Amino acid sequence: MIIVCQKLLKNTKINGITLYPFIFIKNPEDKKNRVLINHEKIHIRQQLELLIVFFYILYVAEYYYHFFRLKNAHAAYHAISFEREAYSMEHDLNYLKKRKFWAFRKYFN
Repeated sequence: MIIVCQKLLKNTKINGITLYPFIFIKNPEDKKNRVLINHEKIHIRQQLELLIVFFYILYVAEYYYHFFRLKNAHAAYHAISFEREAYSMEHDLNYLKKRKFWAFRKYFN
């Protein structure tokens, strides 16, 4: 995992994004934001479990499925199973130590 502060995120609503093996964050002080970093580390684990490329394929497919179903980009993003797992467990800083393989499956709608 490599954390990079990225100016390209400055004019977006995105605080962090993970593109294995990098975690890109908007603000340098967010390197100390344990909840944000934990959220992004959960995505790293998901990406590794799906051999990286399959994560992105499923992520985009799920996003468009929810977007056409809900007609709302924000709601579609929050309905993605990978995001549901990461948001629900981001405050549990020990989650990755006890997380089961492919745990994101239980978050599918």
